[in-house]
Amino acid sequence: MTRSGVWIFISFFLYLLIQVMLLKNLVLFSTAFCFLYVAFILFLPVETNILALTLIGFFTGFIVDIFYNSLGVHASSLVLISYLRNYWLGVITPQGGYDANSRPTLEANGTQWFLVYTLPLVLFHHIMLFIIEAGGFHNFGHTSLKILFSVLFTMIVLVILQLLTTERRRV
Repeated sequence: MTRSGVWIFISFFLYLLIQVMLLKNLVLFSTAFCFLYVAFILFLPVETNILALTLIGFFTGFIVDIFYNSLGVHASSLVLISYLRNYWLGVITPQGGYDANSRPTLEANGTQWFLVYTLPLVLFHHIMLFIIEAGGFHNFGHTSLKILFSVLFTMIVLVILQLLTTERRRV
C-alpha cells in the first residue's frame, strides 16, 4: 500500500471516530449539526474513480447510520455527493487543470475555489439528509433552518480543519 493509501485509510477512521464519538452529541441550539464525515469524500484525490467514490460513500454513510441508528439516511446522502463530486470538479476545473495526485484542498487551490467546491456539495448533502429525516416537506420551516445552520456549522469546521492541517512553509 502506498503512502497516500495509508493516509486515506487512517483518515477514514479518524473522520468516522470524530463523527460518531464527538460530533454525534454536539448540536448547537437544537438546529445546527456538524457532519464532518463528509470531508472524507470531499478530500479524496481528484482522480478517484466515480464507482470507487460511490462505494466508499455508501460504506462510510452506512457506518455512520449504524452509530446514529438511522436507516440509510447518511448513506444515501453521502452516495449523492459521492456521485456529484467528480462532475462538480469537472465544472470548476481551474484553467491549467488539476495536477496529478492532487487533492481538492484549501491549501492546493485557494479559499475561493475551496468554498465554491465544498459549499454546494455540503448543501446537497444536508438538504437530502434533512428532507429524508423529516419524511418530506411537512415541517419545511424548521427543516430549512436545520439545513442552513448545519451547512454553516459544517463549513466552518471544514475550513478550520483545512487551516489546521496545512503545512507551514518557511519563506
